[in-house]
Amino acid sequence: MRTPQIGFGQLVQDFFLRRLVAQRGASARTIEAYRDAFELLFGFVEDRTGKPPSALQLADLDAPFVLDFLDHLETERGNSVRTRNARLAAIHSFMRYASIRDPASLPTTQRVLAIPAKRFDRPVLGYLTREQVTAILAAPDRGTWSGHRDAVLLATAYNTGARVSELTGLQVRDVLLDRQTAVHLHGKGRKHRAIPLWKNTATELRGWLHRINSAPDAPVFPTELAHR
Repeated sequence: MRTPQIGFGQLVQDFFLRRLVAQRGASARTIEAYRDAFELLFGFVEDRTGKPPSALQLADLDAPFVLDFLDHLETERGNSVRTRNARLAAIHSFMRYASIRDPASLPTTQRVLAIPAKRFDRPVLGYLTREQVTAILAAPDRGTWSGHRDAVLLATAYNTGARVSELTGLQVRDVLLDRQTAVHLHGKGRKHRAIPLWKNTATELRGWLHRINSAPDAPVFPTELAHR
């Protein structure tokens, strides 16, 4: 008996709920990025063909159409090559899932999966001199609450190399200042790492924690509005 073909709407729903959330445990940021990619793709389809998302079939998203969409992102929306490649990665992920759930779709999915990411020149990273770093660390006005916060935040960033999102998400429970001094950083894709603290950074954090909410789930670097 032939297995009934899965509807496109069901396939998209299962991709987000079963594949990304249940099976892969994707982060909220990843799910949001994939959602944005599909919103743009469906909007492009409707503009070009008049078909609303509810009327789409997987065969409508063939390789030439996906290539047109990627060109649209760059030429009409002004997206960078990096953003274009991120949108393509979301489409590739969906097509891999579709090829497993609906083997009859292989002629379409394989051609889309063959679309390569676009190459681009990566800029050479620069660096700051020790004098420049010292000047940046000394810039905040420690006489104010926000200046003290910014000074400790910059010192922590310099010590750990943390991303901005990791620093803004840092909670009191993530800072260890007893026998060992370290911070637990929670990065992209649910990746966690512990970074040892230099003695002067630990001293800075120890003094700062006395000025903020000490609850374990409180942010280490709250906004001034939250402080008030």
